[in-house]
Amino acid sequence: MKLYYSPGACSLADHIALIEANLPFEAVKVDLKAKATVSGEDYTAINPKAYVPALGLDEGGVLTENIAILSYIAAKAGKLMPGGDLGRFRGLEALAYISTELHKGFKPFFSPGSSDAEKEQAKETLGKRFSLFEGQLADQQFVLGDSFTVADCYLFVMLFWSKTKADVPVPPRLTAYYERLNARDSIRKALADEEIG
Repeated sequence: MKLYYSPGACSLADHIALIEANLPFEAVKVDLKAKATVSGEDYTAINPKAYVPALGLDEGGVLTENIAILSYIAAKAGKLMPGGDLGRFRGLEALAYISTELHKGFKPFFSPGSSDAEKEQAKETLGKRFSLFEGQLADQQFVLGDSFTVADCYLFVMLFWSKTKADVPVPPRLTAYYERLNARDSIRKALADEEIG
């Protein structure tokens, strides 16, 4: 497999998941402004959406979008989703919330034309949306229970952005959770691979 990524972008979640799953893959850095891989390949020919992540599959074809890629990695690995009858659906529920309510909420911090008022409103909204996870972490180690899942991979990136891109206030349990994840081997390796940290 080939993971097309940009350092510190949301593709970091997939990078972490692939390492955690112990699946063989090649990480291919993409220059999003130039829309090219570091080797000069036209990225829009690989992913017409022209953003990351994209996952080149061993059997051919390319998968895009974090929810799909993270779900694929979990299925391929046979882990990284919660167990039980509703486990997979709880995983998808968490990924959808992170993607639509958190990830999209950071848009003002990545859009050059955003006003200070828009950024302040986004901080307030994101702070409220992060607080949902504060309650879930009251009596469990990870977002979906006591096992690390792809939802933790994605949420880690959102918390990383809150610290490095937007200075979003994060509740105490979520801060402690972020620090625990930040010490995890798969996360340390992905950050090192992407030369961020």
